[in-house]
Amino acid sequence: MMEVNKTQVTEFVLMGLTALPGLQVPLFLVFLVIYLITMVGNLGLIALIWNDPQFHIPMYLFLGSLAFVDAWISSTVTPTMLVNFLSKSKMISLSECMIQLFSFSFSATTECFLLAIMAYDRYVAICKPLLYPVIITNELCTRLLVSSFVVGALHAFIHIGALFRLTFCNSNIIYHFYCDIMPLFKISCIDPSINVLMVFIFSGSIQVFTILTVLFSYTLVLFTISKKKSIQDIRKAFSTCGSHFLSVTLYYGSLLFMYVRPASAQADNQDMMDSLFYTVIIPLLNPIIYTLRNKKVLDSLAKIFKRNVSSC
Repeated sequence: MMEVNKTQVTEFVLMGLTALPGLQVPLFLVFLVIYLITMVGNLGLIALIWNDPQFHIPMYLFLGSLAFVDAWISSTVTPTMLVNFLSKSKMISLSECMIQLFSFSFSATTECFLLAIMAYDRYVAICKPLLYPVIITNELCTRLLVSSFVVGALHAFIHIGALFRLTFCNSNIIYHFYCDIMPLFKISCIDPSINVLMVFIFSGSIQVFTILTVLFSYTLVLFTISKKKSIQDIRKAFSTCGSHFLSVTLYYGSLLFMYVRPASAQADNQDMMDSLFYTVIIPLLNPIIYTLRNKKVLDSLAKIFKRNVSSC
């Protein structure tokens, strides 16, 4: 009986969004602009929160942390995609692939917990305004933020560790624009069923827990708002929660559709479009969403603009 020769893959080819040569440069320019706007928006928001004492409160510390994670996610994925638009080889080594996957998994998980924490923060602010300084202390704020980043790192380590049981010899072609976990399973020459189950259990559990936290928090918020008689109070409450609720809907909607459904139901093109949305588009939109709907941030930006104009 003849034995099939299987050579273990140490480099992968990232096929990217499209193989059409005529679209490579236009897509490079589009995503370069998106990346620059994303970084300016998120890093600018962090700088604003850092430098203005009025933003040194838990709500804005959470928002600054979210902006940091969005910048991290975008920087994990977009630079590789930009290089591949202009590169002929489109190669990425196994170690680079694992580093990129770890970085993405870490930041995506951390963002899930940050969004849940921000929902809880809004619940306390609206439902228990007098107790807010007692409940949301600087110590609790620090613990929640540290816990989010630690759990994000642990979750990433679990999946990276499990990947080392696999070998890749069926193909070295990844039909994606970055090293995501599901496309790697498709080219494994060892049955990845255990890994797929782990993704479903761990990622699904994290998403269910954080989504339930968000839903429970906003259910109580809506219940509290419904009791308010003043239209001004109702508008203020919706203004406080509106940005975060929109951000949560966009982020969790795409992630749930992507990872909690069975892997066999995923088509490559749909897979990439979902990934593109939460790795590129959402980090672009979040600073815009939180800035345009936040009067304090807009006023602070206006003051900075006037100061710079008067100094010229």
